[in-house]
Amino acid sequence: MRNPKPRHRREPPPSPLADRVVFIDGEALVIDKPAGLPVDPPRDGSLSMENHLAGLTFGFARWPVLVHRLDRDTSGCLLLARNPKAAARFTAAFEGRMVEKSYLAVLDGVPETESGTIDIPLGKTSTREAGWRMVPDPKGKSAVTHWQVLAARDGRALVRFTPETGRTHQLRTHALNGLHIGILGDPVYRAEGAGTGWTGGLVLHARRLVLPRDGKAPVDAVAPIPAVFAQAGFPDAEALDAAPGIEPNRAD
Repeated sequence: MRNPKPRHRREPPPSPLADRVVFIDGEALVIDKPAGLPVDPPRDGSLSMENHLAGLTFGFARWPVLVHRLDRDTSGCLLLARNPKAAARFTAAFEGRMVEKSYLAVLDGVPETESGTIDIPLGKTSTREAGWRMVPDPKGKSAVTHWQVLAARDGRALVRFTPETGRTHQLRTHALNGLHIGILGDPVYRAEGAGTGWTGGLVLHARRLVLPRDGKAPVDAVAPIPAVFAQAGFPDAEALDAAPGIEPNRAD
């Protein structure tokens, strides 16, 4: 009796997101998620990150596992684990607030001060007319965000957000309720009287993610700044973000 020939596992075709990898090793994968792509499958059945996992194995048998979330319209660093043990450790690191994250955003206005910390607990509310959203709630979950103005021009500000916590819609809610200025293009968390001429979408980008690991180098990923920042008036956002500690460039 002849031994059957071994079957070779067929590799799925690579995902278009394979060209957006900003970090990869044996246990971690960081994708520069494009704005508009939801992480979780939406109710309308359109594509989400889950549809791309089979094409992001890079030679491994297992699909990578999503460790955290980004809003649909937020671009930038999204961490996936390449094995179950790594997934458990990475999840624990997020829960233990050990992961450093920084975001860039363009605000639809200019804060009165150059930097600060927003400490506003958040809770979820829902109405039949407006749907659900996050709101300040003294009995809600703790939410802390540090922020710094990097530049201000033409009535807008380029801001770096460094959140300590990772609540749903935290930066968007804190911008509106802590700074009293919405993020440019935010259809939900916007100040009364905010301009309506911008059509470029939400200008919020998960710029950097650093996750420490015992016995090895940290996961350290930086996602390139998308073109929408230049369209919003900050073509030099990359240079401004690369120079920590500089005085904000104001041209009001």
